[in-house]
Amino acid sequence: MDVVDRGTRSRMMSGIRGKNTKPERTVRSFLHRAGFRFRLHANLPGRPDVTLPRFRAVVFVHGCFWHRHPDCRYSTTPASNIAFWQAKFAENRKRDALVKQQLRRLGWRVHVVWSCEVNQRKMDALIARLRSDERKVR
Repeated sequence: MDVVDRGTRSRMMSGIRGKNTKPERTVRSFLHRAGFRFRLHANLPGRPDVTLPRFRAVVFVHGCFWHRHPDCRYSTTPASNIAFWQAKFAENRKRDALVKQQLRRLGWRVHVVWSCEVNQRKMDALIARLRSDERKVR
C-alpha cells in the first residue's frame, strides 16, 4: 500500500521530468568540458538525450527506476498496483531494446548511462568510448 494519498502521489509523479533531468545535464556538462559538441533530443528513434553526429554516436541517460537498471537500489517496484507497474516496466525495456536496434541499423553507436552512475569514473569511460568511436568513423 502507498504511504501517501492518491492526489499527492499524482502530483509527485507529474513532477518527474522526461527531458533535461539533472543526470542528463551533468552528462552534457562532462561531455562539453571534454570538448565534445553535440545536439539534444535529435529527431532519431527514441529521441536520444545527446547526439554526436560527427561520431555517429548517441547517448541515452536512463533513469534507474523507469528503465530498470539491473541490481540497482533505485530500481524498485511500487507496492501498489504491482501488475500495472510490471507491465509498464516490461514495455519500457522492450521499447529501449527496439530503439537501440533501430539506431544500430541506421549506423549509430548507442551508449547508455544510468542515472546512478553519473560520476567522474563512468564519465571518463564514456569519453574514452566516444573517442574510440571517433577513430572508427574516420
